[in-house]
Amino acid sequence: MSKKLIVFYSRADENYVSGEIRQLSIGNTEIAAGMIKELTGADMFKIEQCKPYDKHYNACIAQAQDDQRRNARPQLKAYPENLDSYDVIYLGYPNYWSTMPMAVFTFLEHFDFSGKEIHPFCTHEGSGLGRSMDDIKKLCPNAHVGEGLAIRGGSVQHCQSKIGTWIEKTR
Repeated sequence: MSKKLIVFYSRADENYVSGEIRQLSIGNTEIAAGMIKELTGADMFKIEQCKPYDKHYNACIAQAQDDQRRNARPQLKAYPENLDSYDVIYLGYPNYWSTMPMAVFTFLEHFDFSGKEIHPFCTHEGSGLGRSMDDIKKLCPNAHVGEGLAIRGGSVQHCQSKIGTWIEKTR
């Protein structure tokens, strides 16, 4: 049986959800990651920046967009010691301007994913997976990147069956 890890980037505080800015105590991607954990029993690791984005939505998106424009690699608080014991990685992130937050790029560039299965899932408010699948394949050329799952952030609370169907496809 393969050993599984859920790696995700998620942001609480002010978020754009279903057409309005809302205060979230837990980010949408973290909610989805928790559902995946319930269904798979996988270990979890949250990607966190040393310098988090602002808690206010408009300031956050300005910072995140600037990082993307500069192709920045934000420094992360921590990494798993290694990924050697994991065969399957569920990789979660919100869609930021058609791809992953730059902190996820930092994480993916830190490890060699050769021979691993990566199953991406993202939360969004209308833009789906964007080009994130292509970006993951470029960053992890020797990994098998499976079918991605796009979850509308505003409906993440009600997507457990959708996640369950996707997980079954990954087996």
